[in-house]
Amino acid sequence: MLSLVGLLVILTIVVLLIRQKINPIVALVIVPFIGALIAGFGFEQITEFFNDGISSVLSVVIMFIFAILFFGVMQDAGLFNPLIGRMVKLSRGNVILVAIATVIIGAVAHLDGSGASTFLITIPPLLPLYRKLNMSPYLLVMLIGLSASIMNMVPWGGPLGRTAAVTGADPSELWQPLIPLQVVLIILLILVAALLGYLEKMRLKRGGQLVDALSASELEMGDDQGEDKQSLRRPKLLWLNLLLTLLVVGFLMWGALPAGMVFMLALSIALPLNYRSTELQMERIKEHAPNALMMAAIILAAGSFLGILSNTGMLDALAEDIVYILPAFMVPYLHYILGFFGAPFELILNTDAYYFALLPLVEEIVTGYGVDSIKAAYTMMIGNIIGTFISPFSPALWLAVGLAGIEMGRYIKYAFFWVWGFSLLALAAAFLMGII
Repeated sequence: MLSLVGLLVILTIVVLLIRQKINPIVALVIVPFIGALIAGFGFEQITEFFNDGISSVLSVVIMFIFAILFFGVMQDAGLFNPLIGRMVKLSRGNVILVAIATVIIGAVAHLDGSGASTFLITIPPLLPLYRKLNMSPYLLVMLIGLSASIMNMVPWGGPLGRTAAVTGADPSELWQPLIPLQVVLIILLILVAALLGYLEKMRLKRGGQLVDALSASELEMGDDQGEDKQSLRRPKLLWLNLLLTLLVVGFLMWGALPAGMVFMLALSIALPLNYRSTELQMERIKEHAPNALMMAAIILAAGSFLGILSNTGMLDALAEDIVYILPAFMVPYLHYILGFFGAPFELILNTDAYYFALLPLVEEIVTGYGVDSIKAAYTMMIGNIIGTFISPFSPALWLAVGLAGIEMGRYIKYAFFWVWGFSLLALAAAFLMGII
């Protein structure tokens, strides 16, 4: 019963998001609430589930609000204009080179293993470049997500940490065989980015939107910003703003302070540094608050959704039943089968359900047929990890969607088959390298 209700709830939400039939907040709140009632839970229990879910995402919400405000102020002050201008000059409007650069930037930015900080660091400066070249922001988010997924194999990343907890192995020892795979996958992703960049270039050419090699004057940023925007620029404070931003990034990677507090402090410094009058400071907050609050509301709704599905036991029941309904002849190869479908599983199972409910069951079953437990775990992790950032269960992806100004449903539809295809490519590379 729990499996059936959980499956219906998840599929309903995914379909609604993909088909854009309803606002994400409505889907994430109403559908699981009805599902919990159908499963026989009362208002008091649902309240506990709700509170637990909200608590799990509250820190992300706080970080989101203040991060949007901080990067908004930095954009107003013109911090990213020289960087974007230089990247545009280097690319000369070459869409393929921009796509390749996005992969490399995403990999470097994700060295801290945090999806949220990766998107916060990369999307604000890259989005204006994509807009200037008429490139799709959906491509931007997908390339950063794929790059971050590869780098997420580090020991301090969530998936490897969960795998280590299940297998009882040391995270650093698990990571060592994966380092060559990460290098190979980044090279493969650069090639894929070149292909996607070429396809994007053809799309723009067909639509008459392709930006040819730009002249020096056209490469200058800020010419079309308007008088109001120009008045907000603070070119004399460029280096101070850059130093402040680098300190923010450093603290995010260090982890000495909560991310929300880092951005609170950064915003509290950035506002008076760039805009002396309280009136101007309040205007900047009012300008960027709607986007921050809208996505904060969606993340809170996602927290309610996750809290209900996790605490009702729907996700665990669904994970168990997926294993038991398979034909007997498939059982010795169960880790390969689930690894093959690892990316699609991101649409119906959250990370904890996959690693803490599904992985232990699969490991226990296949080791009885002589399969090495570590190789089984690698297979499931590699197949799944590439799909991390197409999952509506990922708060970091909601953050990326908000930063890029795109829709979750359209993004899943845009990215799903490319991401799944690359996950299969990752499995093939791991197989050829003897990792799985």
